[in-house]
Amino acid sequence: MQAAVASAADRDSDIVQLLQTGHSDRAFALLLQRYEGKVYRLCCALLRDRTQAEDAAQESLVRAWRALANYDCRASLSSWIYAITRNRCLTALSKRSTAPLAGENAAELRADEVAESVHGMPEAVSDQLRALVDMLPERLRRPLVLYYYEERSVGEVALMLGCPEGTVKGWLFRARATLARELRQRGLDDPRDWLEEAS
Repeated sequence: MQAAVASAADRDSDIVQLLQTGHSDRAFALLLQRYEGKVYRLCCALLRDRTQAEDAAQESLVRAWRALANYDCRASLSSWIYAITRNRCLTALSKRSTAPLAGENAAELRADEVAESVHGMPEAVSDQLRALVDMLPERLRRPLVLYYYEERSVGEVALMLGCPEGTVKGWLFRARATLARELRQRGLDDPRDWLEEAS
């Protein structure tokens, strides 16, 4: 866990140094360059709506800019930005009006749409896999997105989600098993199929 914190802190030491020497504008420009895409992808993963994700990402970055002078280095900069973004997304989710299709009905509809897109018209393999990832329960989807899409270490994911590393490993195992089962049901578990479509 300590190694994950040190690694994340080292990655952003240039930004922290700029902040400590009073160059907050340059620090934010560097932060934006490094994290704008990641913040947007995280918002997409949590909100599953591109328009809302764009708004949430922009608001998260504005909040980060306003709070940057108060950043105290207790957490790594990436974890701090993640926390701001996650809180913004949770606020957006809580404000979302309840759709007519909620809960299991919505999940069934998404599953039908994914099955239709996989067996119907050809679609990029990454899009098919991402659709299956989006169907995962929140507790499995969040760590999987952070670990594979954001390329965080297990230690960093544990810090960001506030849980032990063993819990993260368990969630990742269950998420992979669920995805493998879904791919098998759709006849997409042969790696040769993926390689042919990707080439």
